[in-house]
Amino acid sequence: MNAPLKRVAVACLVMFALLMINVNYLQAVRADGLRSDSRNVRNFYARYEVERGRITAGDKVLAESVDTGDNQFRFQRRYPGGKVYAPITGFFAPESERDMEAAENKLLNGSSPDLLVRRGLDLISGERTKGASVDLTINPKAQEAAYRALSASGKKGALVAIEPKTGAILAMVSVPTYDPNTLVGPDKDTVNKAYGKLDKNEDKPVIDRAVERSYPPGSTFKVVTLAAYLESDDSVTPQTEVDAPQVLDLPNTSADLPNYGGAACGSGRVTLTFALERSCNTPFAKIAMNLGYDALKEQAEKFGIGGDPLKIPMDVAGSGIGPEEDKAALAQTSIGQRSNQMTPLQMAMVAAGIANNGVVMKPYLVNKIADAEGGEIDAANPTELSTAMSEENAAKLKEMMVSVVNNGTANAAQIPGVTVGGKTGTAETARGKAPHAWFISFAPAEDPKIALALIVESGSAGDDASGGHTAAPIAKSVMEAVLGG
Repeated sequence: MNAPLKRVAVACLVMFALLMINVNYLQAVRADGLRSDSRNVRNFYARYEVERGRITAGDKVLAESVDTGDNQFRFQRRYPGGKVYAPITGFFAPESERDMEAAENKLLNGSSPDLLVRRGLDLISGERTKGASVDLTINPKAQEAAYRALSASGKKGALVAIEPKTGAILAMVSVPTYDPNTLVGPDKDTVNKAYGKLDKNEDKPVIDRAVERSYPPGSTFKVVTLAAYLESDDSVTPQTEVDAPQVLDLPNTSADLPNYGGAACGSGRVTLTFALERSCNTPFAKIAMNLGYDALKEQAEKFGIGGDPLKIPMDVAGSGIGPEEDKAALAQTSIGQRSNQMTPLQMAMVAAGIANNGVVMKPYLVNKIADAEGGEIDAANPTELSTAMSEENAAKLKEMMVSVVNNGTANAAQIPGVTVGGKTGTAETARGKAPHAWFISFAPAEDPKIALALIVESGSAGDDASGGHTAAPIAKSVMEAVLGG
């Protein structure tokens, strides 16, 4: 072969090699980026070609695809659950998806490897590919009762209810909320304007306050401090007496710690039950200073606080008690203030762990997944997350929390014929601003079917907001919805 032909042959081989490298680079490295690029018109149309699977809860359809008859935009999402379930379902928009629509997107749109066999059968039969259906653990009665109660009078806040023995999430409400049906059409400009309006709203209705925001937990955190004390000494009982001064002298600061409203706590020395019933600050702060930061942090971690990030399957914001500082800071941390920040889901896990004899179950939202023909692909498998405390000490703490409802600050949560345990919380936010109102609870205490955490945000319940007056009655309505069948 003469030299010119050799050079042409080498050049052809080099160009062919570069072409193959580029093809593999595009398919293997840049594929996801190109597929999600907003300029990819083919991808935009493809989003509406597939009949996405349903999202259901109990006997209710929360999200489904409707055949529009339009060959270009064949299927459009519809949300019969509307505002009530929006924080859970999220939305499927022209260029994005959110919450459950995002977390289970590959199952819902049929592209998951778990649906490979189903896609093969559809290819052989010539059937149009359909996505899998996702059935949730949500109890519609509890969800709707919580939404009604929380949204009344313009309240802002969130509620999470859990089945203590399994970790199944029974309700997850966030208000204010939004209508996902305004974000589903194929017209990008219309959808973007609708989303822009929601995003600019100062109340941030698209944010799921149940799992995406953390707050100072206030006095609800005292149950974690009390759990640490019980675990430190088996001789501690509900009747153990502790110091409860009206004001606790904190070291290295002139800002001492009073009880709420500056009130006295009994005679200055009270039982643990009395201290929890009245939500006194000083005894729990003194207990924490004696135990030390490490003991409180270790106990918090046993309830899942500050551990590995949670997925339910949506991502959950982190919770934590803050960094180690001095004794004065630890005193504030022990009563749910300072740098202490919790999501409502995390505090529901604390209540559920106490109710479940000290065992914290991993929270989950998906009950089962089925293909388009109803064949089960996957089902929930309840998993133990941690043992927060011994069964004996959990029983002692349950007893004290029942006394809080029967004789203390949470009497508004009483349900006739049902033994309810709970703890109120009033969390300070900023000077001059109203506090957050918290409540955690479980029922029936003998055989818990539900545990929950509820926050009503600062300013949305009035200046006299408190866990007992504001949050406990809302929690009661949700527990009654579950326990009433």
